[in-house]
Amino acid sequence: MAIRLSTRLLNVCIASLCKASRLDKAEAVLVDGIRMGSLPDVVTYNTLIFAYCRYVGIDEAYSILYRMREAGIKPDVVTYNSLIAGATKYCLPSRSLDLFEEMLQTGVSPDELTYNTLMHCMFTSGYPDDAYKVFQEMIEKNVRPSIITYNTLINGLCKSGNAINALRLFRNLQRLGFSAELVTYNTLINGLCKSRRLGAARKILRELGDSGYVPDAITYTTVMKCCFRSGKFTQGLEVFSGMMSRGYTSDVFSYCTVISALVKLGRMGEAYTCAQQMLSNGSGLDIACYNTLIYMYSTEGKLDKALQLLKEIEESSLESDVYTHSIIVNGFCKMGCIDVAHQQLHAMEVKGCGSNLVACNSLIDGLCKVGDVDSAIKLFNSMDLKDPFTYASLLHGLCKVGKFHMASKIMITCLREGINVLSSAQRAVLAGLRRMRFGKDAKKLRTSIWKARYHMPP
Repeated sequence: MAIRLSTRLLNVCIASLCKASRLDKAEAVLVDGIRMGSLPDVVTYNTLIFAYCRYVGIDEAYSILYRMREAGIKPDVVTYNSLIAGATKYCLPSRSLDLFEEMLQTGVSPDELTYNTLMHCMFTSGYPDDAYKVFQEMIEKNVRPSIITYNTLINGLCKSGNAINALRLFRNLQRLGFSAELVTYNTLINGLCKSRRLGAARKILRELGDSGYVPDAITYTTVMKCCFRSGKFTQGLEVFSGMMSRGYTSDVFSYCTVISALVKLGRMGEAYTCAQQMLSNGSGLDIACYNTLIYMYSTEGKLDKALQLLKEIEESSLESDVYTHSIIVNGFCKMGCIDVAHQQLHAMEVKGCGSNLVACNSLIDGLCKVGDVDSAIKLFNSMDLKDPFTYASLLHGLCKVGKFHMASKIMITCLREGINVLSSAQRAVLAGLRRMRFGKDAKKLRTSIWKARYHMPP
C-alpha cells in the first residue's frame, strides 16, 4: 500500500511539472523517485509521453517506449493515443498510421479516441478518403462511434472542401436517429458558408432554431460573415442585429466587418453608432480595428479624425502598416489634396512600411483625375511592383487627356508581357482610338488583345 501511495504521489508531481512544461524537472523527479523505491507505472510514462508530444517532438516522445519496455511496463491504449495525437499535431499522417499498425501488432486494441484521432490526422493532412476508410474500419471492428466521431467526420469534410458531403452525412445520420449538438450545427454552418452555400447554411440555421438549441455568438458570427462575403450586406446586418438583440457580445472582428459593410452601403450614421458601441464595450483595438475606423473617417472626408487615429497608433504600442497609410493617401486623393497625399506617401516610405502598391495606385489615380498625367507617368515608372489596377489607373488617365497613342503602346507592351489589363481600360483605349479615327492603331490593339486572350505568340 505504501508503494502504491508513493507511486501516486510521484505521478502527481510529474504531471504538475509537465503541465508547467518543466520536463527536465519531471525527469529529475522520476530518477529520484526510483532511487527512493517509488517505482513508476504506465501512468507515469504516459504523462511523460503526452508532455513530450506537446512541448518537444514525436521522436523524443516515442523514445520513452524503450524506457517503458526496459522497466517491464507494457504500453496501453493511452500510450499510443498520445503518440498518434502527437504525430497529428506535427502533420505526420504516415507516422500516425505506422503507430496505429504497431499498436495492433503489440496486441493493444484501439478505442474510439484512437480512431477519432487518426481520422482527424487524415483530414488535417489532406487525405479525406483515407479518413473515411478509418471510419469504416472502426465500424468493422465494432467500435461504437460517438457524437465526437460524427463531429470529427463532419468537421473534417467541411475543412477539406467537401461541405456538401458533410451535409449528406448529416442527413443520413438524422434518418438513423442521430441527435446533433450545437457544435455540430455550428461546424456544418461554417463549412457551408465557406463553400458559398449560403442558402443551405441558412436552412441549417432554421433547423437549429427548431431543434431546441439556442444559436450562440459563433453561429451568428459565422452566418453574418458569410453574408458579407457574398455581398448580401442587408442580410448580414439583419443577422448582426439579431445577435445583438439576444444579448450576445460581438467580438472586435465582427464589429469591424459590420462597420466596413455599413460604410460601403453609405450608411455612415449607423457605421458611427456601431463604432461607438465597439469602443464603449472596452474592446482592445488592434491595427485592423484602427484601419477600419480610419477607412470610415476617410470615406466621409473627415481626414483630421483619421490623422488623429494615426497619431494614437504611433503613441501606442501598435505600429501602423501599409494599409493604414494607403487608406489615408486614398482619402486625400479623393478630396483632391494631391500634394498632401504625396507627402503621406513619402512619410510611409520613410517609416519603412513595406510595399506601397495600393497607395501608389491611389496617387496615380488621383494625379490623373486632376490632369497631372506627367507626374502620374513619373510615379508609374518609379514603381518596382505594379498590378492591373496600376495600369488601369494610368491608362484611364491618359485617355482622359487624349493621349491615346501612348495608352495604346503601354497596353500592347503589357499584353505582350502577359500582364493582365482590366477590361474597362481596354474598352476606354479602343473607344478613344476609334473616336479620334485612328483605325489602324485600333485594329493593331484589338489584334494584341485577341492574341493575349487566346495565349497566342505576338
